Amino acid sequence: MNKKVLTAVAVLVLIVAVTAYLNAGESEERARSQEEATIFINHEGEQVAEVEFDNILDLEQQEFEETLRSSDSPDRDNMYTGVALKDLLADRDISLDEIEQVVTRAVDGYTVALSAEEVLEEDNVYIVYKVNDKPLPPKEEGGSGPYQIVIRNDDFGQRWNKFLMELDVN
Repeated sequence: MNKKVLTAVAVLVLIVAVTAYLNAGESEERARSQEEATIFINHEGEQVAEVEFDNILDLEQQEFEETLRSSDSPDRDNMYTGVALKDLLADRDISLDEIEQVVTRAVDGYTVALSAEEVLEEDNVYIVYKVNDKPLPPKEEGGSGPYQIVIRNDDFGQRWNKFLMELDVN
């Protein structure tokens, strides 16, 4: 076999091995997030808080009806239960006055960037854990939970981040 081909294969194997090693810790964090219904909050690259389900229940609960509009399925009216994202951040002493955005990250890697203004809007951005009075099942069970971001002022649901596990506050 050509020496260049062997070298290229060796480099690719090394890259795959290093990537797998670096992602091992993140995979454990993802599994923990789903199993324990934990949300990790990061600020300037460092984890500053972990939010568990009991912490969510300690905050003011909101129940609201919202229509999920999607380009590939019929509109669905649902009743959601959750907490305002701004209230959760305030509870963790994270001031939105000093940040530009909140990036929501899901277990499957999907990310959505929200401006601080969007998060501060009244009755807009929520972390929900129930739909139609039932807990959101995790991804493994075909659900969109244990948590999902719902943005009420968006016309469509493409930024509704399912399987929420992490918030990056920048």
